[in-house]
Amino acid sequence: MSIYASAVKKPVTTILIFVITMVMGLYSLTQLPIDLYPEVELPFLSVFTSYPGASAADIETNITRPLEDALNSVSGLKEITSTSSDNVSVIFMEFEYETNLDEASNDVRSSLAFVEGFLPEDAEDPTIFKFNSSMMPIIFYAITASESYQGLEKILDEKLVNPLNRIDGVGNVGLSGVPGREIYVEVDPRRMEAYNLTIEQIGNVLRAENLNMPAGYLEMGRMDYPLRIQGEFAESDLIANVIVGNFNGNNVYLRDIATVNDTIRETKLVAKIDGEQGMTLFVQKMSGANSVQICHEVDQEIQRLQKDLPPDIRIEKIMDTSEFIQGSINNLTETLMYAALFVVLVVLFFLGRWRATLIVILTIPISLLVAFVYIFLTGSSINIISLSSLSIAIGMVVDDAIVVLENITKHIERGSRPREAAIYATNEVWLAVIVTTLTVVAVFLPLTFVKGLTGVLFSQLGWIVSITIIMSTIAAITLTPTLSALLLRVRPIKENASFWSWDGSIHKFLEWIDGFYVKTLSWVLHHKKFVIFGALAIFIGSMLLFKIIGTEFMPSADESRVSATVELQTGTRVSETERIADRIDSIVRNQIPEVELISMSAGTDDSGGFTSLFSQSGTHIVTFTFRLLDVEDRSRSSEEIAEDIRQIIAPMPEVINYSVLAQTGGMGAMGGGNTVDIEIYGFDITSTNLLAEQLAERLRKIEGAANVDISRDKSKPELQIILDQDKLLRYGLTTAQVSAAIRNRVDGLTATRLRQFGDEYDVIVRYKESARNSITEIQNIGVALPTGQVIRLGEIAEVKEYWSPPNIERKRKERIVTVSVTPYKRALNLMVADIQKELAGMAIPTGVMVEISGAFEDMQESFMDIGLLMVISLILVYLVMASQFESLKMPLIIMLSIPFAFSGVAIALFLTGTNLSLIAAIGAIMLIGIVVKNAIVLVDFINLTRDRGVELYQAVITSGRSRLRPVLMTSMTTILAMLPLAINPGEGSELWQPMGIAVIGGLVFSTIVTMVLVPVGYVLIARHGERDKKHKMAFRDMKFLDEISENHENGKS
Repeated sequence: MSIYASAVKKPVTTILIFVITMVMGLYSLTQLPIDLYPEVELPFLSVFTSYPGASAADIETNITRPLEDALNSVSGLKEITSTSSDNVSVIFMEFEYETNLDEASNDVRSSLAFVEGFLPEDAEDPTIFKFNSSMMPIIFYAITASESYQGLEKILDEKLVNPLNRIDGVGNVGLSGVPGREIYVEVDPRRMEAYNLTIEQIGNVLRAENLNMPAGYLEMGRMDYPLRIQGEFAESDLIANVIVGNFNGNNVYLRDIATVNDTIRETKLVAKIDGEQGMTLFVQKMSGANSVQICHEVDQEIQRLQKDLPPDIRIEKIMDTSEFIQGSINNLTETLMYAALFVVLVVLFFLGRWRATLIVILTIPISLLVAFVYIFLTGSSINIISLSSLSIAIGMVVDDAIVVLENITKHIERGSRPREAAIYATNEVWLAVIVTTLTVVAVFLPLTFVKGLTGVLFSQLGWIVSITIIMSTIAAITLTPTLSALLLRVRPIKENASFWSWDGSIHKFLEWIDGFYVKTLSWVLHHKKFVIFGALAIFIGSMLLFKIIGTEFMPSADESRVSATVELQTGTRVSETERIADRIDSIVRNQIPEVELISMSAGTDDSGGFTSLFSQSGTHIVTFTFRLLDVEDRSRSSEEIAEDIRQIIAPMPEVINYSVLAQTGGMGAMGGGNTVDIEIYGFDITSTNLLAEQLAERLRKIEGAANVDISRDKSKPELQIILDQDKLLRYGLTTAQVSAAIRNRVDGLTATRLRQFGDEYDVIVRYKESARNSITEIQNIGVALPTGQVIRLGEIAEVKEYWSPPNIERKRKERIVTVSVTPYKRALNLMVADIQKELAGMAIPTGVMVEISGAFEDMQESFMDIGLLMVISLILVYLVMASQFESLKMPLIIMLSIPFAFSGVAIALFLTGTNLSLIAAIGAIMLIGIVVKNAIVLVDFINLTRDRGVELYQAVITSGRSRLRPVLMTSMTTILAMLPLAINPGEGSELWQPMGIAVIGGLVFSTIVTMVLVPVGYVLIARHGERDKKHKMAFRDMKFLDEISENHENGKS
């Protein structure tokens, strides 16, 4: 007994199975976290190596190059890049996405162990850092204070950071730009030397005096009393009273030669929020945690905790990823609901019976809820990929049920009892239904095997759509006939019995469409050559549109934020950088009303926190985050506002480089956005710098070129102290001693720590500012000899100004400088074409190589993956159909509709001005599985009709009329289900609009082709087959007659 017959005969069991399935789906849905993307393990490792005192060139030679040589053989490594800066080497390793990073980390560790013995002795051991998507902060806050600013670090740590860290799912809460407390002992060198003292001696005294030490036990009576010397400083004011020496029999107090300042820690970072001094608080989540829920709980907790903070402390939210996530999820949910509504209306329109409509619509929740079970079992989340997958699938999950129900309805109209009609009608179409499902799965399932970024982004889409469609097919051949047998009535459908009986116009309209189609099909079958050549001309013409249509890697979404990085002359003091930043802040605030909040950070974050690791920094660099009004509250896009900010920054003479980017929140973020990188390889820094500057100047003149930036900073000034080795030997000094003496007097010597209320604060001894702020003062630094005598640095050294590269970048073990450009309102391919023209007109020096990479390289790799995926899908679809029809020619008829689906894609993208992106290309691949479904149903029914003895032309026309409504219904449900995806203006909708447009255009065009060109192709191949059959029969008859004649002649003889 077949599965559909069993289902019809056991309705209670069948219905209960699907009820249990729905309950499991609902339970899974309640347990799923919400996030923007599926959590993926980013295929990156980095190696940090510190070498204090080394220049960028020394770092490259002694650290970076040996490590690169050792790491280059690590298994699974795709690319290795590095940056050598003063004091530190950073190597970034990109692996293939399928690489096991735990194993890769072990390989890297083994390679490092082999080479560590060859590194300089003063270099620290290399540290491996593993990237993870959960490392990225999910929420940022700006914190400002006026009166409480000096003690802000302790206040925030105790009353904000610690409580937030206790929230379930929070991985880490960090602060950037915090004004920590330090005690500076500012020494007057002239007075210090007058008393025969040195910085080192003062530091030793402070260290020795600031102690609590045990002094044994005192036995008194029956008790032992521990003796303890309390020498630690209780307050910073007591430090000035410490006796640091004796001169001519008199005590020398620290206050006699220095001033003690208890103040905010000096830093090379200035952070401001809306022009006020401040800092940044950021929250990172644990892996797998619910981003939306954590952001909500953190926000509520901060509102509660702020009541306990001093009233002058102001906390403003800078960025909340949950807002974009929730907006995108809500938008997709709304899209899903509209799609479901449109599907219901289409089914009701064509079937005209509420019972039949209900039977079909039940397929939707059953199929979609199964997807949530899959998401739950795989430990994934509700995200824009999973919800978009459901939006894509919702128009297709009813297709099989429509085909089955429509056939059941026809049998009931002819007088069959519902139960017999359900079994018999399902028996007629079940094979075609399964085959159409297999063709869809043959398109989507290969997405799960694609490697690289495309596979990471769309693997979940492939699984969810495949599982959803398979479940809809199971429901169509089991639940649909079961419910039809129970709910449908034995009653012929008359015009006045329709759901629309109050008017009857719908029924008449559908009858008119049937008649018009029969006339059209009859005309087409009698003008086959004209139709074929016309279709071919349309196809060629539409393909030419792809040369006009722009291409891009990923569409961008408006996240209501703009970020900017501004670079001044290398070496610029942070105070000067702050002044320029304040000017930009003021102009933007006055000229751009859409800017709601401005967060600024100038200089270098030396705290070692998150921002110092992932952001570009330096005393000459300032970064901005501009929070904009919500999308619905402004008339301009974030891209347009970003362009206005560029126009403000560009004319400033102090600005050397700048980059202003609208934060997209799109999938381009995972692949580096839509920025084009021109990589210049070459060892000679001077020639590659010159070429980079010439290229940047040319790129700035290209239409739509924004954010033209050179990765390598200009050489920075530094003062080099050149020691006279002969004089050092004469005075009994070493380079290390002199170096330590200079460092202690300029940067300061950390002598001890002041302990208060469980916290410790550094006590730093150094020269006062006026004694260390010029070359002359540096030359006058006193250096103590072993004899106790003090000489000037200028007596043993010369101080010279030099210019050196601040960083040296390498890629594939070669030096590289990158010129990057971001297209503004211009397609990526057109921008790259102009760049290639500019490069062709430039003289490239010998030994220098230029390549274009970035988003262009990502786009090329992804499109190659898509091309391969398309070939695989076509082959799989062909094999499935060849197996069904037991024919090698019949699938070719059905696949006639596929090229014209691509024609529809080209026309739709062209008419809407949409670029061809990876998302649109995925939509085009989807069409391969969608469009052949209708053709399979049509061809299968033609074959069935011919098997019943109907003549070829009559079979084609009859089958075409019979299958017209099911084809229109399945096409309309998919088209209208995609419509909200294509036109919804909500948050995050920009990501999926190209897919919706591509699918709608392709499906509209291919549906027409399916119902017109496929019958023509069928007739041509069928007639050719009949001629071959007749020819073979004639040849066989002739051979038979020859044999009879030959036998007759032999008999006569």
